[in-house]
Amino acid sequence: MWPDRRIIDLFKTEFPIVLAPMAGFMDAELVIAAAQGGALGSLPCAMISAEKAREQVNIIRQRVTAPINMNFFCHKPVDADPAREAGWKARLGSYYKELGIDPAAPISAANRAPFDEAMCAVVEELKPEIVSFHFGLPDPVLVKRVKAAGCLVMSSATIVKEAIWLEENGADVIIAQGAEAGGHRGMFLTDNIAQQPGTFALVPQVVDAVKVPVIAAGGIADGRGIAAAFALGASGVQIGSAYLRCPESKVIGPARTALAQSHDDSTVITNVMTGRPARGVANRVMREVGPISPDAPAFPHAATALGPLKAAAEKLGKVDFTNLWAGQAVRMGRDMPAAELTRSLAGAALARFSALSG
Repeated sequence: MWPDRRIIDLFKTEFPIVLAPMAGFMDAELVIAAAQGGALGSLPCAMISAEKAREQVNIIRQRVTAPINMNFFCHKPVDADPAREAGWKARLGSYYKELGIDPAAPISAANRAPFDEAMCAVVEELKPEIVSFHFGLPDPVLVKRVKAAGCLVMSSATIVKEAIWLEENGADVIIAQGAEAGGHRGMFLTDNIAQQPGTFALVPQVVDAVKVPVIAAGGIADGRGIAAAFALGASGVQIGSAYLRCPESKVIGPARTALAQSHDDSTVITNVMTGRPARGVANRVMREVGPISPDAPAFPHAATALGPLKAAAEKLGKVDFTNLWAGQAVRMGRDMPAAELTRSLAGAALARFSALSG
């Protein structure tokens, strides 16, 4: 039996496992598969339109009766700075030349929009059981509307102060995101990467500081990690990197190879890819320009100039400019269907609990 059933009872899932929302790496197919295995499936909506979000949720609803988590970014948008972006493109100029790309050609702006009125209306229409946010919470009026639609609200904290703030501002569940976690850091009350605690240090301190259930995230990829999270006081776990090599993910072939060949020291925290700190497998541009560069424009504008480089390199089978977001346990990922992986993770954790209690 699970030693803490608060997340299971709150989310009404078979297991206290949340599939991390991995924007750009997944869509409804992975959500459905993880839900079929007993996890809470999370649909990343930060990089898609309201129409696409509606379409994706409808696909999920047609396939499973399980609860859905719709995930959004809620960063404060920063206007593009033409001078800084021009400097950034110049910094990347040698790559444009190498790949034969005209740096003067128009390029599309990076699409990572914060939660707004339009998306809130979609949430009110679709009524997902859970709505999660990254980078804090949106405007209190929008949070109130989400909760009035009957949705539970969840967000990530990277330090205890953020967890307390989230609870005080309406979060029903807090994800304690350790420094090991892949993808963008959920930081919103700090910008100091050097002070980010790891999962083992963060989870028990967050549990002690708040009354709402806490979900552990970062470096968890097997039954041992899940059992450890519960021992630290978590009521559930959020897992992302372990699912990247599942057939239902949208990770391209060369990126799958890079992930499969990764080691415990393969990931770094970088701002080069988007302008905001995120953990991923180091690629060429991270190594040569960063991993942290003062030249990178503010989030998400650093990604704009990288767009043409990413597309051109991928045509050559390279991931030199591709986001390879993953956590420090990426090596522990497995090539198996997501439903099977979910059941395997849960089974291994339950076996650990049984052995400890026996």
